[in-house]
Amino acid sequence: MARFFSASDIVGTAIEIERRGRNVYSKAAAAATTPDVKSFLEFFAGEEARHQAIFEAMAGRIAKIEVPAGSDEEEYMDYVQALLDSHALFCGGAPEKDLANASDAIAAIELAARFEKDTILYFREMMDLLPPAEGGIVKQCLDEERGHLRQLTKMLATLRRDA
Repeated sequence: MARFFSASDIVGTAIEIERRGRNVYSKAAAAATTPDVKSFLEFFAGEEARHQAIFEAMAGRIAKIEVPAGSDEEEYMDYVQALLDSHALFCGGAPEKDLANASDAIAAIELAARFEKDTILYFREMMDLLPPAEGGIVKQCLDEERGHLRQLTKMLATLRRDA
């Protein structure tokens, strides 16, 4: 039988991912030199803030989560920690540094796409850990993150075409 542990760290990390993402998008928008890119990044900052609020509300509702059946708790949590350690938003100040070093809008949007991909992976793993009632909420956020990645990809194509 699977063991249970506190959900606060898992949901807390999702909150932190969204908080950091919002900050990075806000800084990128402030540095943007074209109105279209600025508006685009401001939209993403708002989306991250909205997701942060969703996870903050979730944090008060859940107390236990279950490691997927057949998984060793320590091994699985090591895996989740590895996901976080390699997430672009948690690499020792790298997002702000990378953003400051982004040579142009294309580099900034590529960085944003990396954030979104890392977040998609983390949220996907969250769904396996949370109670089914909360999984639907995470799936909604996951689907939105996928949509963000598609939007970023379209913006990249436009920027590259116009370059």
